[in-house]
Order: sequence, then structure tokens, then C-alpha cells
Amino acid sequence: MSTAQQVPDILSPEFAANPYPAYRAMRESAPLIWHEVTQSYIISRYDDVEHVFKDKNSEFTTDNYNWQIEPVHGKTILQLSGREHSVRRALVAPAFRGSDLQEKFLPVIERNSRELIDAFRDRGFADLVHDYATRFPVNVIADMLGLDKGDHDRFHGWYTSVIAFLGNLSGDPQVAAAGERTRVEFAEYMIPIIQERRENLGDDLLSALCAAEVDGVRMSDEDIKAFCSLLLAAGGETTDKAIASIFANLLAHPEQLEAVRRDHGLIPRAFAETLRFTPPVHMIMRQSATEVALSGGTIPAGATVTCLIGAANRDQTRYRDPDRFDIFRDDLTTTTAFSAAADHLAFALGRHFCVGALLAKAEVEIGVGQLLDAMPDVRPADGFDLVEQGVFTRGPQSLPVRFTPSAV
Repeated sequence: MSTAQQVPDILSPEFAANPYPAYRAMRESAPLIWHEVTQSYIISRYDDVEHVFKDKNSEFTTDNYNWQIEPVHGKTILQLSGREHSVRRALVAPAFRGSDLQEKFLPVIERNSRELIDAFRDRGFADLVHDYATRFPVNVIADMLGLDKGDHDRFHGWYTSVIAFLGNLSGDPQVAAAGERTRVEFAEYMIPIIQERRENLGDDLLSALCAAEVDGVRMSDEDIKAFCSLLLAAGGETTDKAIASIFANLLAHPEQLEAVRRDHGLIPRAFAETLRFTPPVHMIMRQSATEVALSGGTIPAGATVTCLIGAANRDQTRYRDPDRFDIFRDDLTTTTAFSAAADHLAFALGRHFCVGALLAKAEVEIGVGQLLDAMPDVRPADGFDLVEQGVFTRGPQSLPVRFTPSAV
């Protein structure tokens, strides 16, 4: 068993500035660390994180979400197990795959992307984080749910507060209090809308959630509110950072950017490699149900385990030259990258694999494609120096670019 003192601490400024050297040190010499501040065991090797996520022997639970996310979202599907989990997942999953995604929501994605690009396509410059990435997925989710996009700033404020709460590894009381206020504010906003929608069902996702029934089970107002809160936070923050990171990675590799510009069929490859190389979510926690042996030692029952996705996805025993961004690598399977059979860990694995993975893929394919069409000669702004921020979730702080202005 190693201690946090042997490698850069996950709460240190050094780690926040660039976690990847620390990840390498952990994988190589401290694959299992007891971290006193977070009261958790930290694991960093691909095989160990995969073992926890797949959980073939029912050794791990999501009981950690009782204190990690319930204070801000309420009780969500992430905390459920067994039949309760499978039924709730069956209630929400249809909207994120198959005909509903294709017929109902692809036009919503296309429209929202185009509206944002129209605001800057004739300017010749944009900040892809502030002008596009932070707005696009939240607008899509609001439209999908049939909510007022005029409330975008409130949605963005809420999900930023929620993500700060989830990443509050040092226990800052002000961050905790802001997160808990968000739960109250979001409930006051959503519950009346849910109740009204039950009386006047439409063709939106919120109506579908209100009407859905599986094995005689329907979602309560609180169930729906908690799911919408989770969807805004998880779907907004992760897709936001994924799109910004795709462009940051491609701009740093002009030959790959040119390949994707010429062939939009390569966008899923660029997305999959970005999920591996610079994932939006760098760590996910689980709770051990039994004593479990992993690399470097044994985790006792009832312990919190911090799974470092950002480290595992660069494990040199799993990927060749893992610190190199390469959309053409042959040790990452693009065809399964957005399913529970993925061989990267950015969406987790097993029964809690991200239900919105295909929605994220659709948003990225459409959004990145439209951006490349609008900015065929996109390049970094003069003097730009990429700064990533975040520990729990991570992505570019800003991404100013220049391009030849275009008409619609």
C-alpha cells in the first residue's frame, strides 16, 4: 500500500496544472494509494479501474453517491441496483438511442449547433469554449426536455455549481452550501413544470419521462426532477469539455485536423481518441462491498475507491505510446467506443455505463462537423497558450480561434 506523499497529491496545484506526470508515477510505483483528505483509496491502472467498473463479482456499489451526488440532485438512477436500477434505466434509456434519438432529437441538435455558429461565422474569430461548447449541450438538453432556452444562464449556473460540488474533494464548505442551494432552486423550478407537463403531454423528453411505464412502474415527480438535474449536469459538463478538447487536440496536430476536415467520417475516431487522451471526467468513485485485492494491495469492505480514468486511459500496458494523441491508433476500437463494450474508460463500463453516450456521440458528430464546415481554415489565435482546468472534470479554459469568415 502506498501513501499520497510518494506522488504528487491530487489536491495539489502541481496536479491541477498537469495531472499526467502524476498519473504515470501512480501507475508505475503507487497503483493503490490511501488518500487521507478524501478518505478514499486511489487506483490508477487500467486493469484495476476496468475491474471496478465491470464489477463482475458484485464487489462494488454506488453507495458513495448517497453523499457525493444526492445532496445536489436528489436520489438518482446512479444510486440504484438490481431490479430497481434496471427498471429505471429501461424507463429513461429509449430516449437516448434508436428511433427517438434519430427522429426526435437529431434535428434539435442540428438546429442548436447552427444557431450558435450563426452568431460568429461571419466574424472570423471565436472562443470555442465560451461561444459554443459551454452553450451547445445545455441548449440541446433544454430543447429536448421542452424547457425555456431563455433560462440557459440559470441552467449553466446550476450545473456549474453541481460539478463544483462533485469535485469538492477538499471539502470547501462554501462549495458544498452552493451545491445544496442548487438542489432547492432546481426543484422549485422543475417540479411545477413536471406537474404541468403530466396534465399536458407533448412530444418532448420530459413528457416521455412523465408517461413512461415499465412493469407497472412509473417515475415520480422527484425521480424525474433528479434525472433532469443529472442530465443537465452530466450531459452539459461532459459534452462541453469533450468538444473543446477535440478541437484543442486537433489544433495541436494540424495533419490530423486536416484529415478530419476532409473526411467527417473520422469525427468518431477523433472523439474516441479524445475520450482516451483527455477525458472530460478524470475520476469516478465507487464503494467496496467486500474486501477486494487489486494492484498494490487490498481494499477493505465499505471503503470509497477513487478510480482515476485520466490515468487508466494512458496506461502503457494497455495503449502503445499512450501520451501521444493519434486518431489513427489501432489499439482503440472506434466501433465500440460509445457502447458498454468500449475499451476506453471515459463512459465507465458495466451496468452503470453512461446512458447518454450515443447522445454525446450525435452531438459531437453534428457539432464538430458544422464547426469544421463553418471554419475550414480554423487555427489558434495568435499567442494562444492552452490552459486546461479542473481535477474531477477537466477541459480547456478557453479556446480562441481565427478563420476566414463565411456566409450561412
